This record gives sequence, C-alpha cells and structure tokens, in this order.
Amino acid sequence: MSPNRSYRPNLCDPCVCVLASGSKGNAIYISNGATAVLVDAGLSGIEIQRRMKSRKLAPESLSAILVSHEHADHIHGVGVLSRRYQLPVYINKKTREAAESKLGTVFDYQNFECGCTFSIDDLTIHPFSISHDAADPAGFTFMQNGFKTAIATDLGIVTAMVREHLKGCRLLVLEANHDSAMLLAGPYPWHLKQRIKGRTGHLSNSASRDLLSEILHSGLQHVILAHLSDKNNTSAKAMDEVAPALAACGAEIVVATQETATPVFHIKAKNPG
Repeated sequence: MSPNRSYRPNLCDPCVCVLASGSKGNAIYISNGATAVLVDAGLSGIEIQRRMKSRKLAPESLSAILVSHEHADHIHGVGVLSRRYQLPVYINKKTREAAESKLGTVFDYQNFECGCTFSIDDLTIHPFSISHDAADPAGFTFMQNGFKTAIATDLGIVTAMVREHLKGCRLLVLEANHDSAMLLAGPYPWHLKQRIKGRTGHLSNSASRDLLSEILHSGLQHVILAHLSDKNNTSAKAMDEVAPALAACGAEIVVATQETATPVFHIKAKNPG
C-alpha cells in the first residue's frame, strides 16, 4: 500500500499553493481538504519536499502527480517523487511518449485524455487542450467541494475553449510570461522572441489582462500570475498591467516566483464583497 494512502491533509477549505513557477521549474499543490495532488514537478524531489514543508504541507498527503506537458521545467522531479511516495502519474498518451525516457521508472501511469473528466479519489479534474509547443499540452480545472479552480500556463494564445473552461473559477493560476516591449527589446535572439510571442509560445501580460476582463465575475477570489520570465518581465510590470482588470470584483492578485512558494490560498464559501 502506498505510504500516503492512510494520510489526508488536515485542511478545512479547498486550497492551492504554487510551489515554484518559471522557466527553471514549476509545481503546484492542490487540495480539496481530503485529496491532494501535484500539478507538475519541475524541481528536484528534495526541493519540492522542502517547499511543501515550508508551507506546512506534507508530501505524504499527496495522492498523485498530474503532468501538463513534457518540458523539463515541468517534469524534472516527477519520477523520483512518484517512486519515493508511490504516487501514480496522470499523463496523456502523447505526453507520456515524449516524457517517458526522461522520467525513469515511475510507480504507476494513469492515462487521461484532454476533454475527458476524471477523478482522483473525490477530486474531480477536467483537462483541456492548450496551445503550446509540446506534444499534447493540457490545462486543468478542478472541482473542489463545489468550487472551481483552474490552471492555465504555458499557452501562446487564449482560445475559445480555454476561455470557456476558465469561466466561473474561484481561484485561477494564469500565465503572465512577458511584457511585450521588454521581450522585443531584450537579449533573446529573434527566433526565440518569435517563439515566445507566437501562437504556441507564452502568454503576455496584456493577453492575461484581456482574458481576465472577459471572464471576471463576483465569485473570483484569487488570481495567481505564473510563469513570469526573468528576462522579459518583472513582478511590478505584470501587476501594473493585469491588476486593474480585477478592480470590479476585488479579487486578490499575487505573483508566483521561481525562488519561493506562495502562501497557501484557501477558497472560501462566501463570495468576496
């Protein structure tokens, strides 16, 4: 039996903690108070454990790891954590084919398909297709005790499908990768700039702002801006660009960083305001 199966997080509300976000590694902890999962594990296993413990989150509480796509900054620690805590890895077929040689042995693979809802214990998950230069990249929505949360990072454009899936969220982890002017004036070669701002690259601050303006609603409580570039963005620029879009609903907005975990954000039953 997996060592984590007899342990469940002692958290009364659904919660989310971004353990790391950026080109050097990504990992997000999500729990509904009874079932906890990691979305991606792009840092070393030891570092993910350290960051979880820094927020009083027990690695033993995890029930699974979900993989969004095969890029190294999202899968670096997947194999070791899967083996260490006997965690199944939920991954779609094309991503597994692209990632398997980099993961090593894992405890167990579980397949999902974008567009098909599945459950891990009592946590309901819906993976949806996003536009990124990977084999079959996925965003995710989660139903946590009747509350919807979502993760949408590593996407070059906001499609109608993405927009529809992000409606009605109480908490949203959303990419704000680059400031367009900084990217164009920055040190990257032209082909890399084109890749980043292209349809299968990364979302700009202004694109994140425009998306939030379209899906804004009174129940939105938290927005976590994620996957900021350390060369083509700053936390201040991202906040200045995106935060005004949330003024009408009063949602809290923070920036996730590469260096440290965010606070643990709890989703409350009562709408803000």
